[in-house]
This record gives sequence, structure tokens and C-alpha cells, in this order.
Amino acid sequence: MGVTDGPRSALDRVRQEIERNALRARNGIKMAAGLTAPRIGATARDEVWRDGRARLFRYRNDEVRHRPPLLIVFSLVSRSYILDLTPGNSFIEHLLGAGFDVYLLDWGVPDERDSANGLEYYADAAIPEAIRETCRRSGTDEVNLLGYCFGGNLTLLHAAHHPDSPIRSHTVVACPVDYTEMPFKSVLTSGPEDLERALGEDGNVPADVVYSAFRSLKPVAELTGYVDLLERMWNDEYVAAYQAMNGWGTDHVPLPGGVARQMGTMLSGDNGFMTDRLFLGGDRVHLSDIRTPFLAVVGEKDHIVPIAAASPVMDLVGSEDKTELRLKGGHIGLVVGRTAAKTTIPTIIEFLIDKSEAVR
Repeated sequence: MGVTDGPRSALDRVRQEIERNALRARNGIKMAAGLTAPRIGATARDEVWRDGRARLFRYRNDEVRHRPPLLIVFSLVSRSYILDLTPGNSFIEHLLGAGFDVYLLDWGVPDERDSANGLEYYADAAIPEAIRETCRRSGTDEVNLLGYCFGGNLTLLHAAHHPDSPIRSHTVVACPVDYTEMPFKSVLTSGPEDLERALGEDGNVPADVVYSAFRSLKPVAELTGYVDLLERMWNDEYVAAYQAMNGWGTDHVPLPGGVARQMGTMLSGDNGFMTDRLFLGGDRVHLSDIRTPFLAVVGEKDHIVPIAAASPVMDLVGSEDKTELRLKGGHIGLVVGRTAAKTTIPTIIEFLIDKSEAVR
């Protein structure tokens, strides 16, 4: 048996590699010609409110089983479709399947009209309006609130400045609070003069500057990604996932100049969350005023918002009912991919269901 199996096994491996090389060539040609672009952000939704570039979307769901609705607040410097990346790999899909009425507050692409926007616009104006519209459309008097990445900062600032805001529960995912532990160095942390020089003609930090700051955290990631892609180019599923993730990872948007200045001084320079030196519209705000049920989701392999930057929020918020979920995933792996599907998302859903009530 051993005599015949050896050559046969070797021949099978050769045949397999020939087949894979043919598939690599086919997929490479398709990618070069732009014929394999994956479907991103495909879940059906409707725009239900708009203010400037900010838009509130409601995802269609005929089987809502839980109240109140879930309002997701996204970050300011990247595209929100990461939460609805591709069919079958979508945080939004999981939430809808669990029976939630899901809304997403997307900030769009800022232009010169947004250059003066400070944190006050987002935390004190847009988020309250989005909450009111969400409640009105869903026929409820409160929401479950979830902030992703810097969107978590915005929800924290809102809830701290408006402790009477109608929030049933509050979740933050990959949300930084200790900015001294943030690994990237950029114009936001190098001083006001460098920041002013970096602003584009529209008064905002250009998208390519934002991208460069994130890329500097893993300077060889792009090269190793190409190597992995070449090795697995024969795998259609891998190629599609790579295109979707790589496309999102390079698809940043400008950061409003007003927010950039506040990040450079209050959030980074003063480390305002940690030192309790947060000011909005002249008012001093305190995370200890947040008392709603609270969940913080952090990634042990998050190279953008490390645990040391995210975990301290547990000591800062005043909620008695608060939970931290630590996972081995990275920044994106908390909401996309196998770890998210198996652990993160089910845990978030369990928390939200526990803080919600059944629709009768």
C-alpha cells in the first residue's frame, strides 16, 4: 500500500497545484479587469432623516421582535459599510435576524461646509435629532445606543452631556478613551501648527492623511496581504473577502477640521476622557454621569485601539450595570468575520435582548 500511495499522493498534489494555478490566473485577470467587485452594503435600507451630510438609515425588517430600536452611531473617518460588508458577513444582517429594528447614523463625506463642525454638532445636535427620529418612527420613547470606534466617543460625549437622554442601554465597540495609549502618531498628536498645515483647502484633514496615519501602524501589512492573496488567489471566497476588506481599509473620508482641533487638544493633548477634562459648548461633562446599562467590547488583538486605550472606560462611566467583553479579535474582527459571528455579535445581541422587551 505504501509503495503505490506515495506516487499517487504526489501526483494528486501536482494536479491540485495545476488547477489552483489556473484559478489564480483566472481570478487575477478578473480582479485586474474589475470584474469581481463584491457586493458591499447590500442590506435593504431607507434614508429616514438627513442633516447636511449626516444621514439616518433604517434597515428593513418585517420580523421585529424586540423593543426599543437599536441606533448605531458610526465613526467619522471611515465608511460605515464595514458593518454591512457583504451578504453572509454582515453585522447588520445578524442584528436583523435576531429581530431588532436597526437604525444607522452615517456621517457621510464632509466638505467645506463641515470644516467648522466641532464635537458639539455631533454629540449635542445630530445624535439627539437622530434619537428623536428613531423613537418617532419606531413608536418608542427610548433607544438602545451603540457606538463603533470614534462613534463610541461621540455617544459617550452625548450621554455624558445629556444624562436624561432616552437611552435604554449603551454599547461601545473598539472605543478609545485613554489617548496616551493610542499607538498612531499623526498631525492630530504632533501639535496645532502641524495640524493647520495639514488641513486641505476645504478646511478638513484630507482622507489620504487619515489613511496614512492608520497605515503607519502596520507598514508592511499591505505587502504581506498581497503575498497572502497571491497564495490563495485560487480561492474565490478568499478573493471576495480580501477585496471587500481591502477596499474598505483604504476607503477613508476627511475629518472635519473643528473636530480635528478638539481631538488634538482636548482628547489627545489633555487626554480629556481620563483626566475628566471634557468640555462641550462651554459645559464641563463627566462620563460618571452615564448611568444606563453599559457594555464595552474590546479586542485583545486590536492594533488601532488597544485594550489599554479602550478598557479604562469601565472605570469612567457611572453605570452600576456594566460589562466588559474581551475578545481575541482585532479592530475589524470584532464586527466582521468568524470571531464576530461566533462570539462578539451573539454576545452583543444577548446583552441587547436582556435590556429590551418583546414586541407583542
